Amino acid sequence: MSVNESDQEARGLRLVFVLLGLTVVSGLIDAVSYLGLGHVFTANMTGNVVVLGFAAAGAPGFSVPHTATSLVCFLLGAVAGGRLTRLLGGGPRRTWARLTLAAEAVLVGTAAATAFAAPHATATRYAVIGLTAVAMGLRNATVRKLDVPGLTTTTVLTMTLTGLAADSRAGGGSGRRSPRRSAAVVAMAAGACVGAWLVLHHGLGIPLLVAAVTAAVLAVLASGRD
Repeated sequence: MSVNESDQEARGLRLVFVLLGLTVVSGLIDAVSYLGLGHVFTANMTGNVVVLGFAAAGAPGFSVPHTATSLVCFLLGAVAGGRLTRLLGGGPRRTWARLTLAAEAVLVGTAAATAFAAPHATATRYAVIGLTAVAMGLRNATVRKLDVPGLTTTTVLTMTLTGLAADSRAGGGSGRRSPRRSAAVVAMAAGACVGAWLVLHHGLGIPLLVAAVTAAVLAVLASGRD
């Protein structure tokens, strides 16, 4: 990488803060999907696989079609994200990170517009599930490729919590990544809390709009440095 390219990579908000912002968005998205779309996740696929098992067993309040739609659309988004990162991965990280986040903003913004236009339609439910799941799959493929230490995912926290405990001083480690891992946990909880409040009091459109605007701002500000 040339000196000029290195300078361009450094311009903007560090990826650590971008990914923490995206973790807040994940909390918003899952609050919308789980509370407003019939107990389905569109960001947390670990939970979705479990929910699919519940639905397949006939547990009340869960839907096989909704959960299957989310899983399939997430995988399609991840495939697209994989192709995009391979196409652009040789260039500046800032470029393909921004492109992916811009795509996420468009997808989630479209979901918000759909929710505002026809909030109670069955088709709206499937559209919002599909659009947000594609966005999360696309983003996860990019975050995986970015490989920022301590923040290798923005949609699930199992490994983050494991690393926080296992690498802590109590676990015999240095605890060097503990601040960013702790921040990720707080970010997810904050996003879920705000998202739940907005869903319960204002419906689906507003939290989706907040998520889309946040992703768009992060797309504009993101740099290529950890």
